[in-house]
Amino acid sequence: MHVLTELGAALAAGSVEVVDLTTPLTPETPILQLPAPFANTVGLSMTPVSAFDDAGPGWAWNDLRLGEHAGTHLDAPSHWITGRHGKSVDRIEPARLVGPAAVVDFTAEAAADADALLEPEHLERWEAEHGRFPQNCWVLLRTGWSARGEDPARFLNADEHGLHAPGPSVAAAQWLAAHPHVSGFGVETVGIDAGVAGGFNPPFPAHHHLLGADKYGLTSLRGLDRLPVLGAQLVVAPLPVVGGTGSPARVLALVERAGA
Repeated sequence: MHVLTELGAALAAGSVEVVDLTTPLTPETPILQLPAPFANTVGLSMTPVSAFDDAGPGWAWNDLRLGEHAGTHLDAPSHWITGRHGKSVDRIEPARLVGPAAVVDFTAEAAADADALLEPEHLERWEAEHGRFPQNCWVLLRTGWSARGEDPARFLNADEHGLHAPGPSVAAAQWLAAHPHVSGFGVETVGIDAGVAGGFNPPFPAHHHLLGADKYGLTSLRGLDRLPVLGAQLVVAPLPVVGGTGSPARVLALVERAGA
């Protein structure tokens, strides 16, 4: 309990900051759009039940219609065919949802080329500089893409050839999936794969390899520029939807501030 008491005191004093990495969820929040003939999920819609009126004079509440994979969300293994017999979101161990954040800065590459691909050498260079990825960590790919978040068209960045957004190559997806210390992979973009990854072999390799290896995905993160390269603790809080293939999530980082 001594460690938790110290953490509580640090949070109260502000020497440990809680950084919210979640995109606010509204009906306008960009949602991944698949081409025909594939079906698409829905975003958020809210229907009032009562709002301090005759239907409920002292309370307000709403009914929600919401896709599992809307906004900032977690991908569970059962989301993908390679993990179809794996865990649904309610079966993910809570300990896997809390762990160190390892931030890989890919902003320069993404600024130079919207289709830039993360390769194993980028990850190996990170480990050469900072040490091996820590046990049970979340690798977070910082691309600066969240700056586009208020403009759905610019965020999705689609043209007649499909979406254009940075993400891992096939080799990088395999590398992350094989790393014994990696619990999950998080991105600022609408999905954990690169925009052009539908044309890779296999298609959508981050989904294919990571979810098939009992690793988890996080999308539409914001505020990664507020995190250190290493040292923050990530808290991922999806809804434990029984049988769910994923869930919108609140994602928080605990960050110790310098000089605290």
